[in-house]
Amino acid sequence: MRLLALDAATESCSVALLCDGEVMERAGAAGKVHAQQLLSMVSEVLAEGQISLGNLDGIAASIGPGAFTGVRVSVAVAQGLAFGAGLRVAAVSTLEALALQALQDRCPEPQPTHAIACLDARMQEVYWGCFAADARHGVIATSSPRVSTPQAVMPPWTPCVGIGRGFAAFPALAVLPGLELRLGAASAAPRAREFARLGALRLMLGQALDPADLQPLYLRDKVAQTEAERAAH
Repeated sequence: MRLLALDAATESCSVALLCDGEVMERAGAAGKVHAQQLLSMVSEVLAEGQISLGNLDGIAASIGPGAFTGVRVSVAVAQGLAFGAGLRVAAVSTLEALALQALQDRCPEPQPTHAIACLDARMQEVYWGCFAADARHGVIATSSPRVSTPQAVMPPWTPCVGIGRGFAAFPALAVLPGLELRLGAASAAPRAREFARLGALRLMLGQALDPADLQPLYLRDKVAQTEAERAAH
């Protein structure tokens, strides 16, 4: 399997090339991410892997949730590359990629089986979702991804591991009943390598999409607070 993955939906952006089991990756701070930044990293990993875009099996795209502009850039770049090379795409959410990162953690033992992924959504809210490890799919969602106040986050099982910068933004989440927050988990960001692994599984399972059908995952339409709302917080 040869697959390109890209993500620019959160505070970091990354690109990975999965080539016959080996992963080559580039990452950096997103800032005001733009398409050229992602395309430059795409060129670097393709050169390192000595493969052309047209020889790939597909592209894994980050669809969010995350920063509005970053999500749009991720989806648009994936669509443009896929259309140009005649490739299919696999949609992967930032929460799924984070969950896979946590569920692959083998240190310390035992390896976790359930995870809650949580991202800072700003405006005193978080994006979050609950997931279970699955040999065939990598991860499976056990609840729908959602946006809510931190107080509404409730993992449905115990024990589970937490991951994502929502835990750093709202430290009270770290003491949820049955939750284990491992070293570095609260500062973890989505990585393209997990998007690549989940994307490859979806291609093999026949879940690839036409690039035109790739859609961003927006959990809310409102992206800014009014002055009165900011003052209240």
